[in-house]
Amino acid sequence: MILEGIPYFVAPDKMRDWIIKVAEMSDRPLRQTGFVLMFLGLVVVYMVRS
Repeated sequence: MILEGIPYFVAPDKMRDWIIKVAEMSDRPLRQTGFVLMFLGLVVVYMVRS
């Protein structure tokens, strides 16, 4: 949560603009991004545990 909070602390105006852009996106790119992030998270967990 510390890493996730850094952008909001450092550049709240840019984060607000980014959130608005994300809210306006269609479902497909959001789902694709979510899938890629989940997959990368699993890879990181696998690498750390090995």
